[in-house]
Amino acid sequence: MTRLSRAHPSGGKVIEHAAILASGADLEAVRSWIAAHAGQPETTASARSNRGLHGSRVAGAHHAPRRYVLPAEALD
Repeated sequence: MTRLSRAHPSGGKVIEHAAILASGADLEAVRSWIAAHAGQPETTASARSNRGLHGSRVAGAHHAPRRYVLPAEALD
C-alpha cells in the first residue's frame, strides 16, 4: 500500500482509486484493507450541475470514490 499512497493535507495518506486500478491489485481486497485500517472515502463537495434538473444522472452521481484517506499511522 505504501507505493500506492501519497501525503494528504490532513497529515495522513491518500490512495487514489485510479492508482489501485492501475496497479492491477484486487480492488475488493484493497478496499477491505483500507476499511480495516480506518481509511475513509474522501468526501468532496458536489459540483454544481450545469445540466439542469437531470444533471446528476448525466454526470454520474453513483461513482466510486476518487480517493481514500488513511490516518498517518495506517502505513507504519
